[in-house]
Amino acid sequence: MSASEIKKLLKKLHKKPHEVLRKTDKVARELGLTGNEEPGELIELMARHPTLLQRPIGVSGRKAELGRPVENLLRLT
Repeated sequence: MSASEIKKLLKKLHKKPHEVLRKTDKVARELGLTGNEEPGELIELMARHPTLLQRPIGVSGRKAELGRPVENLLRLT
């Protein structure tokens, strides 16, 4: 996923990059990420390292929801 696609996805989610960062991911630990980084930096890192982005994410038209818990996906209907 490209940085521009991640930006669009974040708008649909109504979330900031730090809110969808998997801080416990191996790459996040290796890079020393805390979630306090600049939004643009986090987006670029998520584009390079997709495992940093929480998942699953459901998308339906203009809406998106994080799939944890899975019941969140019901909001897309």
